[in-house]
Amino acid sequence: MSRNEISPIKPKFVGDFASNRDNNLNLIRIIAAIGVLISHAWAVSDGLVHEQPLSSLLKGTDLGKVSVYVFFAISGFLIAQSFVRSSNLKSFWVARIFRIFPALLVVLLVTAFILAPILTAAPMDELLKAIPAYITRNFTLFYLQHKLPGVFMDNPVHRIINIPLWTLNYELICYFSVFLLGLAGVLKNRLSMIIAIIAFLVAYSFVLYFEPHKRLVNLAELSLPFMTGVVFYVWREKIRLNLSIGLGLVTVAVICYPTPLFREAFVIALAYVIFLLAYLPDGLIRQYNKLGDYSYGIYIYAFPIQQIVAQQGVTEPFVNIMISLPLALICAVFSWCLIERPSLSFSKRRR
Repeated sequence: MSRNEISPIKPKFVGDFASNRDNNLNLIRIIAAIGVLISHAWAVSDGLVHEQPLSSLLKGTDLGKVSVYVFFAISGFLIAQSFVRSSNLKSFWVARIFRIFPALLVVLLVTAFILAPILTAAPMDELLKAIPAYITRNFTLFYLQHKLPGVFMDNPVHRIINIPLWTLNYELICYFSVFLLGLAGVLKNRLSMIIAIIAFLVAYSFVLYFEPHKRLVNLAELSLPFMTGVVFYVWREKIRLNLSIGLGLVTVAVICYPTPLFREAFVIALAYVIFLLAYLPDGLIRQYNKLGDYSYGIYIYAFPIQQIVAQQGVTEPFVNIMISLPLALICAVFSWCLIERPSLSFSKRRR
């Protein structure tokens, strides 16, 4: 073959893969869910919340937070994509509702009516009086209730039943932000998106600098990876997938380590690496998609299971992980097969 006949390697962009479900996002999400479980093992075993993995290395951003950032970055991309592709507003919200709430309701019912009566040290009538508020508040995600009378009273993480649910509230708020951006036509107009990004960064900086309220600070922290995912979708035809770019962004994050911009640089580098790993590795690794999406099930069942293990006297984090992970995976498989997948199928028919 002559030199002129050798065709150059075609650059790969995010947009080349965005419309195809054959990717590694399900695998990345389940790894992130397991990361949350691993991170919580330290807290539930001995109460040392600040000793969770990566916390000292990443300036307080532990493995659990990194895993949640992964979820939000992927979610930002997919939710923006979902809005643009939805035929109408109803189909967009039907998809969101049936993805989150059926499995959430089941885990709340299981927790309140099966686990709590077995585990509580309080009188049964006191527990039964508290259950309606527990289910209602946690199901609506408006004002979460983490405790039930007499449950996990002597655990290192005192009385908390399912703390990871707190992120679902902020995820729903982020969905509304995409909804508003979509209604305004921003997701299809890059100039308008630039203005929206500037407005977001101003609000983000204000909240983190003045810290007017803890909930606003949490929202700002989680909205950064989410908005990064949205930006990746809007500029999907322009963002090139290249290992050198990923290494460059990681290098920038390392350089920013001594500065106040480290978290922002880290989140951007993390988001890019996520999509690099989601779309470029192929072959046998893609076979995981045939198993299903168990990440949400692990996420919502893991903490109660870890608390039960801790209540049995397990104080070693690695032992907690070895016992809790298989149990959480079993619950996740049942949740996917019996609740989540049928709910998604039903939502598709409704749409």
